Amino acid sequence: MNRPAVHGHRGARAVLPENTLPAFEYAIRAGVDAIELDVLATRDNVLVVTHDPLINGEICGGGPAGVAIRDLTFDELCRYDCGSRANPRFPKQRPAPGARIPSLDEVLDLWRLGDFLFNIEVKSFPAPELAPAPAEYARMLLERIAAHRLLRRVLVQSFDSRVLAEVRRVDASVPLAALWEWPERDAIELAREAGTGMVSLFHDLITGPQVAKAHDAGVQVLAWTANEEGDWRRLVQADVDGIITDDPAALIEWMKEIRTS
Repeated sequence: MNRPAVHGHRGARAVLPENTLPAFEYAIRAGVDAIELDVLATRDNVLVVTHDPLINGEICGGGPAGVAIRDLTFDELCRYDCGSRANPRFPKQRPAPGARIPSLDEVLDLWRLGDFLFNIEVKSFPAPELAPAPAEYARMLLERIAAHRLLRRVLVQSFDSRVLAEVRRVDASVPLAALWEWPERDAIELAREAGTGMVSLFHDLITGPQVAKAHDAGVQVLAWTANEEGDWRRLVQADVDGIITDDPAALIEWMKEIRTS
């Protein structure tokens, strides 16, 4: 079985609070090939690393829940503590008191810690009040990546093909992945429609024949978000190019074990 790349989902959400610097640092130390992160923009156009368009009171305290990230300045956002409340969905997760929503710049600064990729998911929504327009979004993102001289160490993925098109228009050299969840569809067709060389599919949709067909057409396949050994085995056997997981250290250790067994 080939070894797919390991992407730490939101850092390592099974172990530390998602999309925080401690989670990313843990994943990097564990030896991931990529850290996967989500990007949104504040009212003062600072790109920040968080998944939810509204403050999630289940995992963030220190301020009112339900407020749109886009309605807060970065300074206002920094008042929230998103590390003290462990996510009840992940029993292994330990808190990181005081951890806050970081800026994209802070996360990109972690490049110094190792040789890994930044898998950046651009969160885009039909409601224009939740995110910048696609062209502005792409410009803001590529500007920050270029400022850190990391254009060769990033992958940009999104469910919004408009954002991907704008990134490609500004810099066609940046690898792009089209995200997809349901219903099942052809990976080659999805990549062609989005103008990407890679698709990032919900792991339950992926089969070996589908991956083989995609590879024959020059399309890479990522799987998200797989956390169980049975799913890891199925995806490795399907020859996916990468697995996005909440527990990257466990996946890395499992792949070491199957290679020596």
